Amino acid sequence: MDNQVSHRTPHALLLQCAPIPIVRIAFIGLGHRGKQSLENYMHLNGVDIRVICDLHQENRDEAKQTLEAHHKAIPDEYGCADDWKEICLRNDIDLVYICTNIKMHAEIAIYAMEHGKHVACEVPIANTIEECWRVVDTAEKCRRHCIMLENCCYERFEMAALNLCSKGIIGEVTHAEGSYIHDLRKINFAKRPDYVDHWLTTGNPYPTHGLGPLCQAMNIHRGDRLSWLVSVSNEQFNYPEVEGRNIIDECQLGNMNTTIIRTLKGKTIVVQHDISSPRPYNRRYLLSGTKGFVEKGEQGRMEYFVDCWGEINVQDEFFAKYEHPFYRSNGELAQRIGAHEGMDFMMDYRLIHCLQQGLPLDMDVYDAVEWSSLVELTSLSIQRGNIPVEIPDFTRGAWNVLPRLMFAP
Repeated sequence: MDNQVSHRTPHALLLQCAPIPIVRIAFIGLGHRGKQSLENYMHLNGVDIRVICDLHQENRDEAKQTLEAHHKAIPDEYGCADDWKEICLRNDIDLVYICTNIKMHAEIAIYAMEHGKHVACEVPIANTIEECWRVVDTAEKCRRHCIMLENCCYERFEMAALNLCSKGIIGEVTHAEGSYIHDLRKINFAKRPDYVDHWLTTGNPYPTHGLGPLCQAMNIHRGDRLSWLVSVSNEQFNYPEVEGRNIIDECQLGNMNTTIIRTLKGKTIVVQHDISSPRPYNRRYLLSGTKGFVEKGEQGRMEYFVDCWGEINVQDEFFAKYEHPFYRSNGELAQRIGAHEGMDFMMDYRLIHCLQQGLPLDMDVYDAVEWSSLVELTSLSIQRGNIPVEIPDFTRGAWNVLPRLMFAP
């Protein structure tokens, strides 16, 4: 599991590559997320969609309709299972944008970087620790950007909280909590059997929405790192049939997973995951610091904020005072264009800006694999009787090199 010994390749922290004035992009995977992302790119300057690739003709046709509606040139079209390899061999692609089945993410990302392409990949980027190390090794060796598309890091509330932390308003964050609670039973389990294998496991197969923004606020691999975790899932319980299928008969299902993480400096993080219970959507976000506390509750509503000078529990007042400058500049456009209240567009806008300017990315390959590593590690903890499991140091000792994330201009 640990790959920290005898490695001499320079790390890829604050990796900078030559500016790309016009970013030439291949979209691989045009399902729900891929089509949403393609729509974002219709509103970005300095991009050229060269390739669309999906196994299903109807998805490719819908993508072409999107391009035609925005008066864009129709790109080359691919539709076979291994066409992504041919795409990565092309010399007219700068960025491979991966929205395929989760099981393919690491393999495509690695192959793309090996052939000189930058990578943007949907979450999680890897399913095993072995895949995580291969992704890191390839990014370091090939000196290519590899970003996991964790859109929740660009949500309005999370960015405002990051702004709070950068100003020291709530002091040093000592504890954090995040979750991904989303009733997906009817949508995914009844109609998408490929989801079942990945999503219904004994651990947390989708940890990054809850974990990613918390790690940024807590300076993970920017002065601290995730050290170990303990994970527990509740027992299996019978669910009613969903469109003729009783999913509990086919899968190992702990409908709620709770994972506790301890950082090297002794801070704690709680991450929860549940996509199979009839509960309201909740992507909780909580930071507890030495000077204050901030929490977002169900449906992204402001729940409570307190610092040394008083309390705020009115959302408009909170944003008026602590809105992140990047969101203040671009948030109105993002909300008008992008899905998920604009955070998807904010993420894509920022990625292209950094590539065009030759800047380091806000989220790097170490973020991608560290957050994704919970997919395997939470299952290991449960399988071994809920014992602590070590989280590898994917930076190989360089976790204290970077300053706090400030979003380079």
